[in-house]
Amino acid sequence: MIKINGRQLPKNPSDYQIGIYDLSKASRVASGLLVIDRIATKRKIELSWNYLTREQLSELLTLVSPVYFDVEYLDPQTDQIKTGSFYCGDRQVEAFDYRNGQIRYKNIRFNLIER
Repeated sequence: MIKINGRQLPKNPSDYQIGIYDLSKASRVASGLLVIDRIATKRKIELSWNYLTREQLSELLTLVSPVYFDVEYLDPQTDQIKTGSFYCGDRQVEAFDYRNGQIRYKNIRFNLIER
């Protein structure tokens, strides 16, 4: 479904959403007409997992720890596999419970934002 720096994620996400965003500069001319200059179109991939083991969470967070990294994903607009340079937004993790000496995690979520 998605690869980071050529590596498959340790577990497929429970939720996978792709947003397509236009970066633009807009201003009005003397006649009042709005003029928009589209600078670029970028992708934001929203990922979440219901539950992960300690090992899976550690591997996942390590994959997204560099400032920038390559992400391979299926682009919904082109219906093609694309690779782009991304960075990771804030990462949120909740502890689920502590069982048999092992902590388990739930509701892991973060966004990958195209550079």
